[in-house]
Amino acid sequence: MSFSTHVLDAVTGRPAAGLSVRLEHEGRVVAEGRTDADGRISGWNPGAGVHRAVFDTGAYLPDTFYPEVVITFTVADPDAHHHVPLLLSPYAYSTYRGS
Repeated sequence: MSFSTHVLDAVTGRPAAGLSVRLEHEGRVVAEGRTDADGRISGWNPGAGVHRAVFDTGAYLPDTFYPEVVITFTVADPDAHHHVPLLLSPYAYSTYRGS
């Protein structure tokens, strides 16, 4: 299974570069990093099961209502790619299963 994310700043209409993200599985951190200049992280291979992508939105948007966004998802097919985008603003966020 491979995992990627793409974080976009809805206020500026630009990628959220430098945002800290960690991926957790069964209570432990399996990967962590920062989004690149295009707001992306890719190439993580955490395996099957339930995972949590934790986005440190408070460090990126200091005045945000949501200092952390946690997206919990299940990987049923360990051979499939899982893309989890995040659209971010100070008072709202949205996500979906991407391709």
